[in-house]
Amino acid sequence: MPKLFEYLGIVIMFYSNEHEPIHVHGKHGGMESKAELLIEDGRVVSIRVKTVKGKKPLDQKERREFEGFVNAFKDDIVKKWVDYFVYHKSIQCVRIEGGVKA
Repeated sequence: MPKLFEYLGIVIMFYSNEHEPIHVHGKHGGMESKAELLIEDGRVVSIRVKTVKGKKPLDQKERREFEGFVNAFKDDIVKKWVDYFVYHKSIQCVRIEGGVKA
């Protein structure tokens, strides 16, 4: 279960047995949501935040922070997905301090 980022107490991660579309999970305080990155012509064209079956979704504040983070770091997330699932590289977690601009 590669942890990609820690941001304002939200852990952004993949599960080791993931599937497409490219997506990340955001976990905070026992709650979890996921963000799917929709790609066309090699570019992320939209992000959809969804619930995770069997999990309570992130609260509204954390959901907004999670979505903003994913939008700001979408290219890094795609690169980490390819590195991990295609090239089987290990992923280092990055702690992001302070807010991000989407």
